[in-house]
Amino acid sequence: MKKLNITINFDMDGTIADLYGVENWLEMLIAEDTTPYAEAEPLLRLCSLARVLNRLQRNGYNLAVISWLSKSGTEEYNEAVTAVKMAWLKKHLPSVAWDRITIVPYGTPKQNFCENPLDILFDDEARNRDNWTGIAYDVQNIMEILKNL
Repeated sequence: MKKLNITINFDMDGTIADLYGVENWLEMLIAEDTTPYAEAEPLLRLCSLARVLNRLQRNGYNLAVISWLSKSGTEEYNEAVTAVKMAWLKKHLPSVAWDRITIVPYGTPKQNFCENPLDILFDDEARNRDNWTGIAYDVQNIMEILKNL
């Protein structure tokens, strides 16, 4: 299959993983506890999401994750958070062969990873969507949007 050179990018926290639904998530992050990242429940039916993503990838789309680390944290904590986020993706979306997973310091401009004006970003944060130089969507109707690609 010919690559389309279009990447569908997903934020994690608040977009596909319910980090903010974990009780005491903020206190745990401040204490450099990775538990909220590990315990975050999926915000979508991930088996359905995986099927759609695999179809899109077979049809030439690239699949990527762009996720921020915690606002503050030591280098060791950031490494631990990265490992937990990678494990979350492997656990919840094992059949998805991501073309790129980028976990970067909090506040890193996500538009730095937009390589094509047709690249898509799903993100719960308005600032990231507003600054994205491709096509950006909030977390509403992710499945419907993907099914229409």
